[in-house]
Amino acid sequence: MHSELEQLLILQDRDQKIRQIRTEIETVPLRRSSLEAQLAASKASVETLKHKARQVEVDRKRLELDVGTRTETISRLKTQQYQTRKNEEFRAIGHEIERYENEIRKIEDDELELMVLADKVKADLAEEQKKATAAQNSIARQTADLEEKSKALESQLQGLSKERSELAGKIDEDLLGRFERLFKSK
Repeated sequence: MHSELEQLLILQDRDQKIRQIRTEIETVPLRRSSLEAQLAASKASVETLKHKARQVEVDRKRLELDVGTRTETISRLKTQQYQTRKNEEFRAIGHEIERYENEIRKIEDDELELMVLADKVKADLAEEQKKATAAQNSIARQTADLEEKSKALESQLQGLSKERSELAGKIDEDLLGRFERLFKSK
């Protein structure tokens, strides 16, 4: 009986190790998903900044076109102004030209603000890309480590399962049955 008790204790140890390894193996997909989520978040952050940079550039181009349109209108109005013979029309066209020139100044100020914003977004994007690259490398290493650990755990599990089967073969079946019921109930 003493020998069988010793065998059961060894079997219990193997069963506990097997249970622990299975639990660890079950966490691998969760950790992998977590790493993938980190990578996706990093990429999304870069894409958001790229989109913002494109939008700022589109807005700046639109303002450039607005300035061009108003400049053409001013040119047309000046030609019209010099062709008019009435003072009232001359002054009215002059006021219109002045209004367009003021609009151009305001648009150019807005354009300068967008240029400053574009530079800031560009710097932020470069920084975010640097962070994303570092995160991608780190996540790749962690994923490789996780795969390696997973393979090692599977190998350990196979070894322990084989060892457990050999031990279980040496123990009386009734005793083994009672042991397994007790172990599963824990």
